[in-house]
Amino acid sequence: MSFRFSLVAFLALATSMALAEEGFVPLFNGKDLGDWDGDPALWKVEDGLIVGTCAGPGTPPHNDFLIWRGGVLKDFELRVTARVKGDNNSGIQYRSRPLPEVGPWAITGYQSDIHPAIEHTGMTYEEKGRGIFGLNGQSVIVDREGQRWLASTHEPVAVDVAEWNDYTVIARGNHLVHLVNGRMTSQLTDYEEKGRALEGLLAFQLHSGNANTVEIRSVELKVILDAEVKPFTDASIPADATKIDRPGSQGVDKPSPTRKPK
Repeated sequence: MSFRFSLVAFLALATSMALAEEGFVPLFNGKDLGDWDGDPALWKVEDGLIVGTCAGPGTPPHNDFLIWRGGVLKDFELRVTARVKGDNNSGIQYRSRPLPEVGPWAITGYQSDIHPAIEHTGMTYEEKGRGIFGLNGQSVIVDREGQRWLASTHEPVAVDVAEWNDYTVIARGNHLVHLVNGRMTSQLTDYEEKGRALEGLLAFQLHSGNANTVEIRSVELKVILDAEVKPFTDASIPADATKIDRPGSQGVDKPSPTRKPK
C-alpha cells in the first residue's frame, strides 16, 4: 500500500510540475469549490468532480452559472475537461459580466458551447448578448459596425459531449479561438468596440430546461502577457469573405451575396 501511495503521489507531483513548466495552473483542486461561486442547491463536488445538476424545467428557472472568483481574465489559454449528461447543453463562459437583474449567478459574455448538435459544438457564442457568431467549422470576423463576415470554413469537429472531452479557449486581444480535443472548432476576430469584451469573469453554464448534469474534471489556466488588440484596417476583412446574418437558434446561417468590395 505504501508503494501505491508513493506512486500516486509521484504521478500527482509529475503532473503538477508539467503544468507549471507549461505555465498552466489548476483552478479546481478536486476536493471543494474553493474560489468557485454558485448556487449550492445546483453545484457540488462529488468523487473529485465539479457537478452541476438541472432537475428539469424550472430548476433552475433560467440558465445559472458557477463563477470563478479568483480573478478577472483578460488574455489567456484555458483547458477544461468536461461532459454533459442528458438532453441539454452547457458552455464555458469567459470575459463575462454579472446580470444581477436576472439572478445572483446569472452572467452575459462570450461562450464556448458544449452542445450535442455538431454545428454548435465549440461554436463562438455570446450568452444574453449578440448571440451566435461562428458555428463549428467557421472562422468569423465582426467588423466595427457589428456585421458578421465568414472568412473561412473547415470540417466541423464531431464529438459526443456525454463523453469526456478537452475544451480549449485561447483569448488574445480581440482574437478568440475554440478547440475541442486539440482541433479548432471556431474562431472569432471581434472589431466591434461597443459590443466586445477584453476582460471579465470565467464561469460554467448549467442550462435550464431538460434535465441534465454537467461534470467537470479539470480546469487549467495560463495567463498570456504579450497579447495585443488587432486594429481594424482596410485589410481586416479578406477580399473573399462573405457577409452573413446572425445564425439562428438552430445554427442555420444565412449567407448573403454581398462580398467585401475590392
